[in-house]
Amino acid sequence: MAKRIGWWTGAVMLLGLAVSAAVFRPDRAMQAGAGLTAHNLCSAVFVAGLPADDTYREMVLPMLGRIAGSLVSYQVDRHDRSVEASFIGIRKARARFTPGYGCRLDYPENVPAPAPLAAKAPVDDDFAPRYPVTSTDPVIAAAIERVFREDPEQPVKHVKAVVIVKDGHVVAERYAPGFGIDTPVLSWSVAKSFTNALLGILVGQGRLRVDQPLAAPEWTGAGDDPRLRVTIEDLMRMQSGLDVEESESGFSPVARMEFTLADMAGFAARHPLKDPPGKVWEYTSADTLLLSRLLGQTVGGGATGMRDFAEKELFAPLHMASPTMEFDGAGTFLGSSYVHASARDYARLGQLYVNDGIAPDGRRILPEGWVAWSRHSALGAPYGAGFWTNDGPSRVAAVRVANGFPKDGFYASGILGERIYIVPSERLVVVRLGYSRPPDFGIQDDIALIAAAIKAP
Repeated sequence: MAKRIGWWTGAVMLLGLAVSAAVFRPDRAMQAGAGLTAHNLCSAVFVAGLPADDTYREMVLPMLGRIAGSLVSYQVDRHDRSVEASFIGIRKARARFTPGYGCRLDYPENVPAPAPLAAKAPVDDDFAPRYPVTSTDPVIAAAIERVFREDPEQPVKHVKAVVIVKDGHVVAERYAPGFGIDTPVLSWSVAKSFTNALLGILVGQGRLRVDQPLAAPEWTGAGDDPRLRVTIEDLMRMQSGLDVEESESGFSPVARMEFTLADMAGFAARHPLKDPPGKVWEYTSADTLLLSRLLGQTVGGGATGMRDFAEKELFAPLHMASPTMEFDGAGTFLGSSYVHASARDYARLGQLYVNDGIAPDGRRILPEGWVAWSRHSALGAPYGAGFWTNDGPSRVAAVRVANGFPKDGFYASGILGERIYIVPSERLVVVRLGYSRPPDFGIQDDIALIAAAIKAP
């Protein structure tokens, strides 16, 4: 009898494991871990020229977690300009570099890679000299030191760059060893604010409207598909209602989308609604990927057409030298996560919003009223359209304001504490880039720096 009980217990346990594997699909999480490693190390090495081991230790490993990270290996092939990663030898991923377009993961269904682009030289203008600008103000210097300083009792911050711009000029900056004024740094979700700018340009040209439905091709089979009510504004404001959860987990749909599939927007579009469009705020990069695909379809020409459009309409007018836009295997701009730019170029984007959408030469790039629309929050969330904002009733926004980040302030933000803070009333932009972790990703230090910069003469 005891043996029979033991047999049944074992059988039930095996059945439980099988059901759990079928539901939670650990193979997908392992594939996402391998994809995250291969892609981000490829970009660090071949876009930014950073050491693979340092990037893995400081950026990738904390995202994977210590246990999962100990099961991942990687190999950099400089001749092939690629990185291969393996999760305990079971799940593998390879990312390849194309000059001017960054890295993308290898999949059999990938469209051909675009032709390489030549590097663009930095532009000489009055924004900043060709060397780091050091502030002589002791209050600003102390605030910058606080941002960089590590506290052994707190999670590491690994801050890599800080730039302060007042009245259109860089007044202070600092870089970590190995980083400088031209080092491209990964945007993560700061890319959503680039997507905001590209959308604004197309709206200004009359080629898109924010109130028009997305009308994804996956939704046209049945005329009564409720997803057909999802508009461009719903996607920008993270209120599409689509059931595509984003979380810091290899099991989440967004992790699967970003690190295991060639056609990311197609995957996002196949999900149903869980809420009516425009009624519930839920942050998900799937919304931005769907919008990015629409932008590319509107511009035309695949990855090359989208990159050329961004260069002509955004990067060149702002005198940006370094931005690299990355694309998925279907040729869609990864406007949710993957832009690489120098800290100064991120500051140039912020300055465009300080200037209400007007470029340094006086040309209007963004439509009149676009900046106000972008920073306006909805549904009580501390989020506008591609930017986090201090306007509205949000408690966390009120705390930021109370600590010195003005009410009209808003900011682009990435998952590791990459930020562009914008304060139009003070003609101020503060950029802070790094590989920071919770509990607050260093935001309290950043707000102290904003307050110091406002007080400085």
